Amino acid sequence: MKILFVINNFYVTGNGLAASARRTVEYLKQTGHEVRILSGIINPIIKAQGYCFSASNPALMKEAVEWADVIHLEEPFVVEDRMIHIAREMGKPVTATYHLHPENITNSLGPLRYWKGLNRTILRAWKKHTFNFCDYVQCPTENVLDRLRRYHIQSRLELISNGVVPDPCIRPEAMPENYLNPERPLKVIYIGRLSREKDHDTLLKAMTYSRYSRRIQLHFAGLGPKTDSIKRKAHRLYEKGILGYDPIITFEDRDGLRKMAAEADLAIHCATIEVEGLSIMEAMQQGVVPVIASGRYSGTSQFAIDKRSIFPAENPEALANRIDYWLDHPEERWEMGKKYAAHMEQYDIRRSVEALLEMFQKAIDLRKA
Repeated sequence: MKILFVINNFYVTGNGLAASARRTVEYLKQTGHEVRILSGIINPIIKAQGYCFSASNPALMKEAVEWADVIHLEEPFVVEDRMIHIAREMGKPVTATYHLHPENITNSLGPLRYWKGLNRTILRAWKKHTFNFCDYVQCPTENVLDRLRRYHIQSRLELISNGVVPDPCIRPEAMPENYLNPERPLKVIYIGRLSREKDHDTLLKAMTYSRYSRRIQLHFAGLGPKTDSIKRKAHRLYEKGILGYDPIITFEDRDGLRKMAAEADLAIHCATIEVEGLSIMEAMQQGVVPVIASGRYSGTSQFAIDKRSIFPAENPEALANRIDYWLDHPEERWEMGKKYAAHMEQYDIRRSVEALLEMFQKAIDLRKA
């Protein structure tokens, strides 16, 4: 099968969408299929968010579509819209992945982020110009599937996780000797971009309610436009004596993140806008218990296997309650971590790629019918 991926920012670092696309392409190639990428970066639109748009070349686009058996769109923007028209003219099947909520974009626009009408307008435009012209649309989570159904997307919708790379769990099988030590620091981590929609503020506010705040060592792993703000607010909690340890902010490579998760007591995910949340899924692979926000535009909470791992988004008191519960029960927490590691096996990216290939083939067959 010849598969053409269309994505504006395939080569940009620090962007979750691009990272997910690169992994998918890598594993598609490993199955023996041919994959080409249409992506070329020009001036950044929102540089701080790590997001760029590609240049358009009509001749190159036509050549790429003519080569492909199926065209797969990773975004619903102008270049993808043009590709749809070319593909339709040539009678080629088109599929897409819903990677991005309108709120991911408007959340960076200051006061405009509160204008719900703008988000609805953007999604309707994506529906009209992109998704309705696709033969199939991949929905990474049930939350996305439900939202697209509510907007009456005409394409066939497939529930397929983007999947995680099958990294082995490096956390030891047996509980370490110092795990029950009442004096040791409790490592609470948050892996993800330091941006507004990840809502790190709720975790910081939760520290004022937690009975364990003096023992908690917060560790934020990521970069983003909110780095300086989070650093100031976190350090202020330490200065006030709310936290017994000065919070840490680092940027880790893949091995560093795996080690960080394996050594953590809890992994927090407060995002209010999240299509899937691969960072917390990868952390769960390492046997750490998560506490995940449940909200209207976040699909990550579907990966929780215990209601005590879920809290209402933007509710720091509820988050503190969940944190305190798990820190109150270290033995249960250790055993639950094993269950989370096992639970993540079903989201192996190789299974996701198999499902994607089935979706691509159905789209090809549909065009031939």
